[in-house]
Amino acid sequence: MKPLASAASGLPAHGVREIMDAAWKRPDAIHLEVGEPNFATPAAVSEAAIAAIQDGFTHYTSNAGIPSLRAAIAASMQRRSGVPCTAEQVVVTPGAVAAVATSLIALADPGDEVLVPDPSWPNYVQWLLLQHSVPVPYPLRQERAFVPDVADLEAATTDRTKVLILNSPGNPTGALFPREAMAELLAFARRRDLWVVSDEIYERIVFDGEHAFAAAADTDGRVVTVSGVSKTYAMTGWRLGYAIAPVAVARVMASLQEPMQSCVNAMTQKAAEAALTGEAAEGDVERMVAAYRRRRNAAVEIVRQAGRYRYTPRGAFYILVDVRDTGMSSRELALALLDAEGVAVAPGSAFGAGGEGFVRVSLATDDGPLTEGLQRLCRFCARAAAGRSA
Repeated sequence: MKPLASAASGLPAHGVREIMDAAWKRPDAIHLEVGEPNFATPAAVSEAAIAAIQDGFTHYTSNAGIPSLRAAIAASMQRRSGVPCTAEQVVVTPGAVAAVATSLIALADPGDEVLVPDPSWPNYVQWLLLQHSVPVPYPLRQERAFVPDVADLEAATTDRTKVLILNSPGNPTGALFPREAMAELLAFARRRDLWVVSDEIYERIVFDGEHAFAAAADTDGRVVTVSGVSKTYAMTGWRLGYAIAPVAVARVMASLQEPMQSCVNAMTQKAAEAALTGEAAEGDVERMVAAYRRRRNAAVEIVRQAGRYRYTPRGAFYILVDVRDTGMSSRELALALLDAEGVAVAPGSAFGAGGEGFVRVSLATDDGPLTEGLQRLCRFCARAAAGRSA
């Protein structure tokens, strides 16, 4: 029997999924490992999908998405960022992960180098390995509030570098890039003639300050913005993301939808359109963000009282907790914590070498389980650290 494809069979394991799979075997587990909003999709959004089904809107759509949804996405982008945007620039995809993948296929050939933040969402590296491009990590340092340093980017760039990936608000850090920093990053990309894929899926989940759109600092059409409805509207299972790109790039990305997934299902597109154009869902978004902010504040206080405070996340719904004093790797600790305390957290190593020594805690969990899980985590780490020094 001939071997399987090397890129597919050799794909690195997804460190978050490993903990998820183990945790689901424990009915009593407290789930702090998953970036999954614990809220229901706004009723008005679900009702729009039901109406679409009842109206028979259940067939193929164009590869790039239905015109009314693309127009709604463009209008939303222009309203929030101040950047002129047209429907022709929008490509609708099955989840933001597909928007990232389609962007990278359109921009990077096999052998091209792509600058990837470290730590960051592991799917970036996984996809680049599948398409035989070369992921090159650049560090996000705690002392810089996990905002990229242009000097680190310069050091990582070669003649083969073609794309820079940015992510703000960040996963797993919760970092929010200031407007000045975003302008510096885009100036670097222009200087080195790099495409920029800016993952802004958490753009509406901001606690302190304002979200800086990469496209707002783009002066020559090199930015592809990736976003979607999953996190903002608690629609993770609906699977709808999108990319906003220069028209020439968007056309290539739209053509890639055909061999990859044809199109996003029709009723989900109608649901997303309702989310982006209706006033009813906005109250739900405000309540969800307020809850995440409250949980962020509570989580910071718990780790502060336990002597583990290192920083305050400014957006998204994650916090990294320092576990280096335990002497355990983040993966070892995550598995041991689940076994001993029934608490599932994501090992920092799942997000790259820069995440080692930390575990990621998701704030998208009810207040009670979040508080209990964090307290168990801190107690477990204290015991492990004490045992190490005894």
